[in-house]
Parts: sequence; C-alpha cells; structure tokens
Amino acid sequence: MAETARNEGHIVMAPFLAHGHLIPFLALARQIQERTSFTITIATTPLNIQHLRSAISSNNIRLAELTFNSTQHGLPPNIENTEKLPLTDIIKIFHASLNLEAPLRSLISQITQEEGHPPLCIISDVFLGWVTNVAKSLGTKNITFTTCGGYGTLAYISIWSHLPHRKTDSDEFWVPGFPESYRFHRTQLHRYLRAADGSDSWSRFFTPQIELSARSDGWICNTVEEIEPLGLQLLRKYLQLPVWTVGPLLPPATLKGSKHRAGKEPGIALEACIEWLDSKDESSVLYISFGSQNTISASQMMALAEGLEQSGKQFIWVIRPPFGFDLNGEFRAEWLPDGFEERMRLSKQGLLVHKWGPQLEILSHRSTGAFLSHCGWNSVLESLSNGVPIIGWPLAAEQGYNAKMLVEEMGVCVELTRNMESVISGEMVKKVIEIVMDQEGKGKEMKEKANKIAVHMREATTEKGEEKGSSVRAIDDFVRTILESKAT
Repeated sequence: MAETARNEGHIVMAPFLAHGHLIPFLALARQIQERTSFTITIATTPLNIQHLRSAISSNNIRLAELTFNSTQHGLPPNIENTEKLPLTDIIKIFHASLNLEAPLRSLISQITQEEGHPPLCIISDVFLGWVTNVAKSLGTKNITFTTCGGYGTLAYISIWSHLPHRKTDSDEFWVPGFPESYRFHRTQLHRYLRAADGSDSWSRFFTPQIELSARSDGWICNTVEEIEPLGLQLLRKYLQLPVWTVGPLLPPATLKGSKHRAGKEPGIALEACIEWLDSKDESSVLYISFGSQNTISASQMMALAEGLEQSGKQFIWVIRPPFGFDLNGEFRAEWLPDGFEERMRLSKQGLLVHKWGPQLEILSHRSTGAFLSHCGWNSVLESLSNGVPIIGWPLAAEQGYNAKMLVEEMGVCVELTRNMESVISGEMVKKVIEIVMDQEGKGKEMKEKANKIAVHMREATTEKGEEKGSSVRAIDDFVRTILESKAT
C-alpha cells in the first residue's frame, strides 16, 4: 500500500441511476477501499441503495440516501433507475437526475461540518456533470468516472458535443478527437442521437453534462491501459486531463452466483445452468444476452432463433420480451418459431433462460466459446477477461463504438448487425455463428487474441511485492494525487 494511502480521508461517489453504472461504482469503491483507509460514501436514491446494501460488507463503504420522487418528473411511482423504463421514457430519468443536486450539496455540507473539512473529492458519473459545480463551490475536487472504455467514451462524448453526423449528407463521418482517416457510420448511432439537432430533449441533457464533466479535475476510466492504447491516448489528448485506468472493475468472485451482484434473481438456478454447461464440450456453447437494459425486435428475435437452430450450435440464450412489449412481462411462445423452446429442451441444443442469467459464471465456464452481445462495456470486460470472443449486436449508448473497436483494433469480434431497426435472416445468423465458433481459421484467431487480452487484464490488477500491474499503479497514483491536492 502506498504510504500516503494510510492517511484518513473521505470520498463521496455519485453514480448515475442505472445498474450498469451502480455496479462499476461499487467495484471502484471496493478497489479504493482495499488500498486505503478512506471512508467512501456512495450517494444515490433509496431504491438503488436497497440494491447496493446487500452487496456491501465493508464498514468503510457507506450509503447515503438522496431524496428523489419519480412521479414529480413524469416517471411512474418507485422508478429510480433505467431498468424498468421503456426506451421512450429513458430521457426522463436523465433530466430527473438533475434534481439530485440539492440533496448531494446538502450531504457534502453535512460531511464537511461533521469532519471539519470537505471530502477529499467527489467521484461522479460522466452523466452527472453538474457535480463539477457542486465540488468547486464546496471546496473539493471533482473526478469524473466513465464506466465505459477509453475509445467508446471518446466517441460518445465527442459525437454528443459536436453532432458531426449533422454536418454531412454522407452516412460516414469523421469524429473530432479521432485520426482524420477514421470514419464512423450513422448506423452506429442510437436513433435518438441520429435525430439530435442540439435543441431536442436528449441534446439538452447530454451536451451540457458532458461539457461540465470535461471541466472536472481528472477522469477515471473502467479499462486497462494495455488493451486499448489508441483509445486512451486519444481520450487524454482530447480532454487534456489526467485519465486513470483502473479496470477491469468486475464483481468479486465472492459474489459469483449471487443475485446481490445486481439485485436481480436469475431466471434459472445456478446449479442447473452449470450442470447443463458441464455436459458440453470445451468452447462449444454460444452465450447470448443483450444486457439488463436492451432487447431486440420481434422479427429479429424470430430470425435469431431460426439461425441458432440451423447452425446446430449449442447455446444459452438469456431472453426477454421483444421491443415494444413489457421487458419484465411474461414471455409469449409466439415470439419464437413454433415449438422452438421445446425442441431445444428435448435435443439439449439450447437453454433458454428468461429475464436474467448468471453471466459471470457462464462466461467463465470452459464450455463457453463465444458471446453474442450488445457490446455494453461491462459485458465486454466480463467476456474478454475470460478470453471469450464476441459476436457484436450493438443497440444503444456507446455500444456501436465499442463494437467498432473490438472489430478494428482488437480483432476479437464480428458484428452480426446493429440496432433494432435492422433486418436479419436466419441464414445471416448461422453464417456469423459458424465463423466465430470455428475452432480453426478466423474463430481460432479471435480466440487467441481474446486470450491475450485476458492475460493483460489479469496482469493489470495483480501485485507481487514491488511489482504492480498498470491498474494497481493507476489507483495508487489517483490516491496520491487527491491527497497532494488536499495538502496544498
């Protein structure tokens, strides 16, 4: 442990209201707490605190409630994160998060009064740029935490800041911050971003929040220095701020198999899932999941099922109702080919898991050979940390940019399609699965590259005597920096 880290201090964390943000914030709190004697307070709304409470064992990680009334912001009662919201209402919770400013300001003032000085810093979500103003006015530092990778973060913040796709009639466009030769494509943008013109409700939230986050005192990034050198080099140049790479921030092994990881109950008993995987050959199973927030259209779901059956490959599919239906509602047989689930069960070709699956356990199992994923960053890290190559199907947020990097920079991904509007066929699905699951040729090459990345990720978080991995060094440097800024 760095000598400076033994000093006491207090860090307040302010995550955005989404599971995909809360989980990495908690993992970051654990990382800092393991290396320091700091008190860490995660400040969020009451229902999100319920999700986090059961996953916290340390006395040095506290939870503080920020008052929030969803109905005052046009949201249904008791909605405090994005999970149960239809896509059309997601923007409402972004705008509602602006109302966390007053309770957070009150919390910081209370801590300052009790301890005689402000916290060492506030670590805030990239979407909560307003925290920069709160920190400055209350005499502390603000560090922005991006739960994405460096490449995806740069693409996301630059496109929202400049709307470069609006300045050309071409489907391809250059994004400020990237080399002139790089081109992004309209289909990599979420439909709300494609339509954004600076005056719409999405622009009115994202543009000022990103601009404020870019004025913070530094950024923490949930990635590993060695796995995306280009993205990190470009992000640092764009921001002109320190960027500490502390990833991969994954749930600890002690939470494997526990619903406490995300406050969710898996749709299958872990034992049954592992038993099914144990009966399969090494690297023979395709795992399919679109994350906690996304789903695909009914026609895409039908085509995916047809392609899976035609491929003959074994699979586990975490499946939820298609777009336009209640994500948390009952699943209807009509969304799949007639008799599909029964045939998969009888032939043991496929295991359909409804609502939520034990993803970490599936990806770390020897039988899992590839992951058909929406390319959300948490899922990317979980997959690559286990050396599992990816079939990309990005749907929203920065997922299209993650997929671009996974294909072009890392060589560990083949894109099947993009977004919910695309038309796919069973034949397309079958073809891509065969390429990636092939134990020779391209599939073998992707697997080897994914395994090398897994080694980099392991090494980044290890510490043997004086030798420290890059992510361990980054945490120590971050701690040293905020303590030095306190001393001055």
